[in-house]
Amino acid sequence: MSLLDASKASLWVSLASITFNPLFWNIAARREHRTRWLSELCGGPRQGCYAIAAAIFSLGLVRDALFRTAMQEQPALAALDNRVVQAVAVAAMGAGMVLVVASTYMLGITGTFLGDYFGILMDARVTGFPFNVLDNPMYVGSTISFLGAALWYARPAGLLVTAYVWLVYAVALRFEGPFTAMIYAARDAARDHPSQARKSAVKKKKL
Repeated sequence: MSLLDASKASLWVSLASITFNPLFWNIAARREHRTRWLSELCGGPRQGCYAIAAAIFSLGLVRDALFRTAMQEQPALAALDNRVVQAVAVAAMGAGMVLVVASTYMLGITGTFLGDYFGILMDARVTGFPFNVLDNPMYVGSTISFLGAALWYARPAGLLVTAYVWLVYAVALRFEGPFTAMIYAARDAARDHPSQARKSAVKKKKL
């Protein structure tokens, strides 16, 4: 317990930020899918997607800043403060960045930032790197980056925060995966049975 100072408010604020971010984008995007509130507010689905992308990116910067502040106030472990661990930390942060950047490049802005919830669907599943290596490279890359930062700061508390990051992402995936699959299944069904899809759309509009 001497390696974790739970009395520091910065630690709990950091954990709250880590929890809030995926909660925010899932709630906002699902509401968009049901009501198109953000598309109407911003003047179109693409503009709405860019707006939520900016919000998610900004919240990510805040989350990272809060994490750094929390680590600076946590006890360090001398055994982690050496060149070997620092080299591993740099490698982890580099690998995480590669996964995140490569994922964004392959998906584009709308593919990365929940464009499917706005009705901006991709024609086919992306299978190039890093998706040919990992199912969720964006989340894996982000978690690895947290791990690298924890090692760089030589803070054991950072390792616990990293585990919590992965737990939060794992829970988010339990909701995001099936919902995204449902969106694309509805698109495919509409392609196979266009007349039935139009009837469903009219019925939904009346309701």
